[in-house]
Amino acid sequence: MINTETLTHWYSVNKRDLPWRKTKNPYFIWLSEIILQQTQVKQGLPYYHQFIKTFPTVFDLAKAKEEKVLKLWQGLGYYSRARNLHAAANYVVNELNGTFPNSYKGLLKLKGVGDYTASAIASICYNEPAPVLDGNVYRFVSRYYGIKTPINTPKARKEFKSVLHHIIDKENPATFNQAIMEFGARQCKPQSPDCSQCPFTSGCYAYNQNEITLLPVKLKPNKVKKRHFNFLVFLSNNGETILEQRKGKGIWENLFQFPLLETEKELHINQLKLNLKEYSGTTSIENIELFNEEALVHKLSHQHLYTKFWIIKVEDVKENAISLSEIKKYPVPILIANFIEAFNF
Repeated sequence: MINTETLTHWYSVNKRDLPWRKTKNPYFIWLSEIILQQTQVKQGLPYYHQFIKTFPTVFDLAKAKEEKVLKLWQGLGYYSRARNLHAAANYVVNELNGTFPNSYKGLLKLKGVGDYTASAIASICYNEPAPVLDGNVYRFVSRYYGIKTPINTPKARKEFKSVLHHIIDKENPATFNQAIMEFGARQCKPQSPDCSQCPFTSGCYAYNQNEITLLPVKLKPNKVKKRHFNFLVFLSNNGETILEQRKGKGIWENLFQFPLLETEKELHINQLKLNLKEYSGTTSIENIELFNEEALVHKLSHQHLYTKFWIIKVEDVKENAISLSEIKKYPVPILIANFIEAFNF
């Protein structure tokens, strides 16, 4: 069995100095946990600082426009996290008078809060013995106990949770949870962990059976979908362009983009000219040129976007027109943000 005292001692010596470890304020803990979902600490840290500076309380976050929240989130990806963050803040303010739920079950009612996040907040802020289960914990526990159930299955969550309920420090669950996550992140790393410095090698199944590279087991994801995106960057003689807000479910919901033409295969200029007829809000196309001859490949979890930006000069634009000087104020996907910087409007 994983020894709790050994784990917490390792944590006391090796833990990183992170701002959310210096507070039990549920707003700050919640904010950090949402930002760190599917994001590494080094990438998420500056966003955390910016969010608490811009929105020091849940009331400030709730009253902000979603557009401002999305703009601040720009570059983190998985934008549903930002939309859920804003929705949950409004729920806490409008339904709970600004007070966060103080239990695991109550926290699950917040939009965007699942088992892991609810467990983290409940243990850190309210000392509830709710064990956390993230990728780092899965890895350490599967290696130590030799659990070969694929970790991306419902069965695994129940199995691993059962193990954790037996070993969690019920007197100090906050330290235990942070320690086991930190141990997985820094010591029992995915690639080439330094087992010579690990205090758990004597009882570790993976180490003793030479199966470190085989655990944890994970089912292969579905085949990655290939999509061809053609963004139409209209430039008018009076310094305007077109931005449209994405609607409906799917990637980049509520973010802004240049008009998009999605095709089944790579698009050539003659085909593009035929498709431009639908944009009746533009007049007198003067010339068209391709910004990037080779498609930019933007990789998302289950799809790869082969992207080209077409620069289309026109006399004027009549629908969804914005000034080029305002373009950086809009929340856009990082793919488009990078283009805007490169094009230097």
